[in-house]
Amino acid sequence: MDFIPHTDQDRAEMLAAMGLESMEELFAAIPPELRARSWELPPPLGEMQVTERLTRLAAMNAHGLTCFLGAGFYDHFIPAAVDAVIRRGEFYTAYTPYQAEMSQGTLQAIYEYQSCVCRLTGLDAANASLYDGGTALFEAAMMAVRKSGRQRLVVCSSVNPIYRVMLRSYTANLNLELVEEDLSDPARAAEFIDERCAGLILQNPDFFGRVRDHGGCFAQARAAGALSVLACNPLALALVKTPAEMGADVAVGEGQSLGLPLSFGGPYLGYMAVREPLLRAMPGRLVGRAQDAQGRQGYCLTLQTREQHIRREKATSNICTNQALCAVAALVYLSLLGKQGLIELAEINLAKAAYARSRLTAIPGVSLVDEGPWFNEFRIALPIDARLAASRLIDRGIAAGFPLGRYYYDQPNHLLVAVTEKRTRHEIGLLAEALQAVLEEYPLS
Repeated sequence: MDFIPHTDQDRAEMLAAMGLESMEELFAAIPPELRARSWELPPPLGEMQVTERLTRLAAMNAHGLTCFLGAGFYDHFIPAAVDAVIRRGEFYTAYTPYQAEMSQGTLQAIYEYQSCVCRLTGLDAANASLYDGGTALFEAAMMAVRKSGRQRLVVCSSVNPIYRVMLRSYTANLNLELVEEDLSDPARAAEFIDERCAGLILQNPDFFGRVRDHGGCFAQARAAGALSVLACNPLALALVKTPAEMGADVAVGEGQSLGLPLSFGGPYLGYMAVREPLLRAMPGRLVGRAQDAQGRQGYCLTLQTREQHIRREKATSNICTNQALCAVAALVYLSLLGKQGLIELAEINLAKAAYARSRLTAIPGVSLVDEGPWFNEFRIALPIDARLAASRLIDRGIAAGFPLGRYYYDQPNHLLVAVTEKRTRHEIGLLAEALQAVLEEYPLS
């Protein structure tokens, strides 16, 4: 069954209406090197055949693995109430709350979500969310460029490499200088923070799981007139210094840990919070609470300079869309846990990661790469290629961690291991035993 409705005659009539004689003329503006190499697609299939094929492809995925993967996306337990609430029709079907008079429930939920982000980060205002953590980081970087009028962004190499790839991609056509260096030592960071610097971008915990106090670096940035951006795991903020306490101007991050499933990569949730002087420079939607002429409380979208409202070149964002349903999921998750519950959950993650560290580093040939402190993630050095070890452990039903050689070519033997509240002592023990067995298969010469 063919789902493309246009016949040859239809296409000829459309070309004639445009004053063109061929499809080649229609696409002449696209350089040849950017065009599709081939349109030789498989023959069309009916719905039943497509369903069967997709089912077979899905069955090829490894599933039921004991997961110690992290690298910015984590296997947390999600209470059933989260899914029950967001599947309600009034939340599930809403696209966007343009008409405030019809969207008070959605607007209030987003407002409460914004309030939760402010409580987590210690900052003054938060937006209604962004696509994901990488998008939020890019938006914060562009805010720094706009506010300072400068063109240099200084990014620590221990910021999530996925975020850094996104930052490079989004800024590829802009007249910006990206400096990516190891800034874990504040003295090293000072070398790159000067009057040319628009923004300093750090992460806590960083991609390797290390917890650091970046207050000194942010003080240097402030003295140089640059904005300070801190990417944070929101769950870790229950225990570590907040971005506000470190002196950050902007906090961003991935909200997947707050009640969102891994789902093969999304949809996820980017959060952003800022100090009050940056409120009007913040991109995306912002829900405010106000009173009408009769003194009744209401919610509305406010302070927006998005490309859907003004000229594109004047907009604070050309991405703009928030993840409202994901934000509501995060709100429900945080509401279910409460302040003390969030702290206890973070403490469980911390304790289980510490136990896993002790078990894994007791294996002959395995060592810890970094000095503490850490949150729920850490890297270990193996005596063999980490990709090989991870592959062999998949065969044993364990997703052991993230081989860092994929992004850091000088770390082929390093494995990034994440431990959440879902991992039991028994499962951690199985990981240690399986890893030791794999290493014994490859004795060192």
